[in-house]
Amino acid sequence: MSALYFLSVDLGATSGRVMLGCFDGGKVSLEPLHRFPTPLVRVGDRYCWNIFSLYQELIAGFTIAAGRQVPIVSIGIDTWGVDMAFVARDGSIAGLPRAYRDPFTEGVQEEFFAAKMPRREVYDRTGIQFLSFNSLFQLFALQKEGCSALETAQRILFIPDALAYMLTGEMVTEYTVFSTSQCMNAFSRQPDAALLQAVGISPALFSPVVMPGERVGLLSRAIGQATGLGQIPVVAVAGHDTASAVAAVPASDKHFAYLSSGTWSLLGAELEQPVINELSCNLNFTNEGGVDGSVRFLKNITGMWLLEQCREAWTKEGKSYSYAQIMQAVQAAAPAEGLIDPDAPEFAAPTDMPKAIRTYCAAHGVPVPQDDAALMRLIFESLAARYARVLEELQQACGFSVSALHVIGGGAQNEFLNRLTAQACGVPVIAGPSEATALGNVLVQARAAGLVGSLSQMRQCVMQSVETRIFEPQQKLKIHSI
Repeated sequence: MSALYFLSVDLGATSGRVMLGCFDGGKVSLEPLHRFPTPLVRVGDRYCWNIFSLYQELIAGFTIAAGRQVPIVSIGIDTWGVDMAFVARDGSIAGLPRAYRDPFTEGVQEEFFAAKMPRREVYDRTGIQFLSFNSLFQLFALQKEGCSALETAQRILFIPDALAYMLTGEMVTEYTVFSTSQCMNAFSRQPDAALLQAVGISPALFSPVVMPGERVGLLSRAIGQATGLGQIPVVAVAGHDTASAVAAVPASDKHFAYLSSGTWSLLGAELEQPVINELSCNLNFTNEGGVDGSVRFLKNITGMWLLEQCREAWTKEGKSYSYAQIMQAVQAAAPAEGLIDPDAPEFAAPTDMPKAIRTYCAAHGVPVPQDDAALMRLIFESLAARYARVLEELQQACGFSVSALHVIGGGAQNEFLNRLTAQACGVPVIAGPSEATALGNVLVQARAAGLVGSLSQMRQCVMQSVETRIFEPQQKLKIHSI
């Protein structure tokens, strides 16, 4: 077949890009067309996403794509989860969506459990890991604030669905991103009426749930003309970026684990049915949606956020470290003499991450790193140990042993951390692809166009398209346990 092209929009918590995916029937290649930052906007004491700026960046990327003069079949959008936009009565987006990093949900979970619904009942209904910023608790907090945008909302849209609406005028609720919200019933895959009523929200505020691969609508005539793309389809891919990434794991064995490594690390397995029981609740595992109605049974772990925030603090001090310099520094540094818990609340949103880490070390009897290189090494070893602990819990909860850990996303390129992880976990680490999210996004679109069949066939395409690297656990590196 002649090559066909797809536009993959992938928005992360720090940056976004529009990618051009070329599919020739067996392989996918990717070309970045437009990269841009996705910064938080501080409005008073609130942290928000400038969804209108994101929309403008998409238009810029589409215009570049049209200039390539290749046959573009469709567009797909994936983003982070949980955050929401509200559609007003006149069809406009009301205000700026609040960001999950905003501390306005601190303490809200406990209040909800005490006043509205017990913690275990919430988990039994949703199977979702308890995080203070889940959509359920955002909605509860916004109701308490008297948020006018929510009070007058005609629809609630998650970020990828909101952007698709701004492009097409059509409103849907994509399954995978909805599944992150703790507002969806894990078994019916529809809004959980009892939960939403406890918050004071009507289930009717959510648009019909669609699965990855369903068409949302056509690019509006105005946007098609302005960009030069014409009225091509916008497809609901796996709207949650991790769901798109997991669809591109190059695995043939069902008993694999994956680690989507970026600002967040998400470690889990792909299952056919949710696992919702006392053990999974106590271990705080989540059951999120995947392609083909699969379940991503996983746990969120703080990832490269720690290092990213350290780099930001060091830059303000006049010390700018490239990733090459960081890799050189951590390999030259002595092994850490103790570990931190990457998921400790002290690291959620500190103003000075290096100071927060050193303060944590002093308070918990961990030797305080004396220089930047030692602090970097401490971060990497702590992440590897945390991955090992969560992998043990995952196997216990799933009832099977995993054959390998597939590291996908940006962290797949971090050879030092991958070696540490293999040694800590005791299983082979298969690194790659680093662009798993964009690959998954493109392949779901190709599948929607009838160019590829099952999920396993999608993964075969990935295996033909990218190279991976295996890190065996025999490589001996000193690692502690948390």
